[in-house]
Amino acid sequence: MENYLISEAIGDVAGSAYEGRTHRTKDYNKVKMFSSRAHFTDDTVLTFACAEAFIDNLDISMNLWKCANEHRHAGFGSRFKLWMANHYPKPYGSRGNGSAMRCSSAGWLAQTEEECIQMATATAEPTHNHPEGIKGAVATALAVFYLKNGKDKDFVREHLLNEYYPDWASLNYADFHDDYSFNSTCEGSVGPAMICFLESKDYVDCIKLAISLGGDSDTLAAISGPMAYAYYRKMPDALVSQVMKKLPDWMVNVSERFDKIVNSKIRLQPLAS
Repeated sequence: MENYLISEAIGDVAGSAYEGRTHRTKDYNKVKMFSSRAHFTDDTVLTFACAEAFIDNLDISMNLWKCANEHRHAGFGSRFKLWMANHYPKPYGSRGNGSAMRCSSAGWLAQTEEECIQMATATAEPTHNHPEGIKGAVATALAVFYLKNGKDKDFVREHLLNEYYPDWASLNYADFHDDYSFNSTCEGSVGPAMICFLESKDYVDCIKLAISLGGDSDTLAAISGPMAYAYYRKMPDALVSQVMKKLPDWMVNVSERFDKIVNSKIRLQPLAS
């Protein structure tokens, strides 16, 4: 496999076109991959910043700060912008879904469950040090970790959704689709994103299900996309190519180096039957 980080970027770019009240949709059939408005957002900037910090042994907080300030117009939230403006940034106790959107590199790189939890926590703590912020990152990264190691969807529902987000565990996509609205917290995003993966038929279907919830579309797709890729092991080559063309050179470089390191560290387990 390759293009591990691109599995997040595709979801982010596709979902970006449906951000904002005037563009959100609940109609699955109206979701396009990609529309003319599609672009990478803060989700991808920070995902690649975390990945770069891991593979180059950089301070995660400082690399998040540096990369964010190099892409100031990527759509960062108001509290994160204040954090960016501080030359000595401190965590601000966020429980927002920003921790879950940027943590997938921990799931890809980790070789044990314990290491995955530690790495995911490290990606969250510079800003999202609220227990819910950390939990969102850990649950998301563990999903990628378990799926790359051959666990199936039932395992994810039982051991992650049920343990971390029990309020969502008994629900199917259809149970909440119509009433779901924009929610930028981990509690309101990670469970729904995980259900999008659990009910998907393939990678693209997962992304479209996430976007057509009509919520925080880019982030829901950025969270669920790596889960889907870890499980299905396939993404359309055309989408990968399109996204690569939208990314700056430093992200392309990080993606290529990240792939080599992941593939040297792990041997993906067979797909779950």
